[in-house]
Amino acid sequence: MRVFVTGATGFIGSAIVAELLRAGHQVLGLTRSGAGAQALAAAGAEVHRGDLENPDSLRRGAARAEGVIHCAFDHDFANFAANCEKDQRAIEALGAALVGTDHPLIVTSGVGMGQAVPGQLATEDAFDAEGPNPRKLSELAAAAVAASGVNVSVMRLPQVHDVNRHGLVSYLIALAREKGVSAWVDEGHNRFSAVHVLDAARLYRLALERRESGARYHAVAEEGVALRDIAQVIGQGLKVPAVSLPADEAAAHFGWVAMFAGVDLAASGTWTRQHLGWEPHGPGMLTDLAGHFAA
Repeated sequence: MRVFVTGATGFIGSAIVAELLRAGHQVLGLTRSGAGAQALAAAGAEVHRGDLENPDSLRRGAARAEGVIHCAFDHDFANFAANCEKDQRAIEALGAALVGTDHPLIVTSGVGMGQAVPGQLATEDAFDAEGPNPRKLSELAAAAVAASGVNVSVMRLPQVHDVNRHGLVSYLIALAREKGVSAWVDEGHNRFSAVHVLDAARLYRLALERRESGARYHAVAEEGVALRDIAQVIGQGLKVPAVSLPADEAAAHFGWVAMFAGVDLAASGTWTRQHLGWEPHGPGMLTDLAGHFAA
């Protein structure tokens, strides 16, 4: 299959590109830079120039492929709502190019979209379309595209990591280095679900090959890693104190990260594993986090 991949030169996207090529697929990778074009060509992928701000470039890329994996997202969380709106427009553009085909489109979202009740594991069958999290726009856009007859599925991601990158935890590392203290909120029992980047890439491929319209998948290897445990590993690695902060001090300490630092984002991937026969094999988040400081 010839697959158009957005975010193809990013942390997750580059792993997806490599996974697809290993499995015998052809890849058309989106990039807006010369360096990105060189990286894609070196990996063995075809280059498609464009970006999320150019809907026509997205439509043209999707029209040239037999399947689309959309994993690009602007991770400037200080402008999270605006970036979710940008993602909505990108999904609509990709979908418009696929109307009248059976070519699969995989849209990326977050596992928090599957949390029906705070404190409970997020599951694949749940979606709170009325909730306050603006990331819902990605899944609402996917539903709108599906209503036009496009084969759309959703990949929900937890914290994706390897020894160098750790999702939102990377921001916690930077913050602890800046502040001289590694913190959690209150008891720190709230959790982040997690997956190794190579396991996530393999799941994207399996979902693409399954071509199941309307499915929601959770790329979850670990259902929940406590923020207290994460903060303690960071403290040990940076040799700074690891401490609890009361909730009313979270905003001042964490800045924009406070919107995530006190939230429970635990999630189940049981249905996904059973449905696609996916078994993650990569190291856990705390192992990779400790390895980051040992490297």
